[in-house]
Amino acid sequence: MYESVVEPLPDEAALVERAREGDVTAYGQLVERYQEVAFRVAYLITRSATDAEDAAQSGFLKAYAALGRFRTGAPLRPWLLRIVANEARNRRRHERRQARLLPRLSAAERRGRAERSAEEMVLADETHRDVADALWRLRDEERLAIFTRYFLDLSEAEAAIVLGCPTGTVKSRLSRGLAHLRADLEREPDA
Repeated sequence: MYESVVEPLPDEAALVERAREGDVTAYGQLVERYQEVAFRVAYLITRSATDAEDAAQSGFLKAYAALGRFRTGAPLRPWLLRIVANEARNRRRHERRQARLLPRLSAAERRGRAERSAEEMVLADETHRDVADALWRLRDEERLAIFTRYFLDLSEAEAAIVLGCPTGTVKSRLSRGLAHLRADLEREPDA
C-alpha cells in the first residue's frame, strides 16, 4: 500500500507482538502512548470532545481486534490514527444525519460548546481565531491534511497513512489548502 519511512518506537514492535498474543497490559501501554494524539485527531474531525473520546475509544477497540492484520515492522501510530480518523468520520456523518432528522437539544449543544480542548484555548486571541475560522472554511480534505501535517506534527508519509491516500495527494492538498488559507486571510477585514 503506502510505504512509510517512519521508524517504529523502540519497544513498540515488542508491545504489538505481545498484544497480538493476547497481552492486554501490552496493548494498554500502546493505548496510553497514543491516546492523546488519537483524541486530537478525532476532535479535529468531530469538533466535539464527547464524540472525539468515543471515536478514539472505539478506534482503539477496533485496532485491537485488527492487530492480526497489522503489518509487522510498520509503525503503529499512523495505522492506529487512520482507524481513529475513520471512526471519527463515521460519527460525524451519523451526527449530520441525526441533525437533519431530529432537532438537537439546546442543553446538549451548550455542554458540547463548554468542553474546550487545548487547541481551542491556544486559539483564544483574535488573530488565532481568524486563522482557526479560515481553517474551518477549507474543504475537509485540505483542512485534514493541514491538521495532520502541522497540528499533529505527522510527516507527510504518516499523514498519507492516516488520511488513506498517497503521499503526493497529501502534498497537493497541503499546497492547495495553504493557498486557500492565505487568500482567505488576506480577505479578512482589519476592522
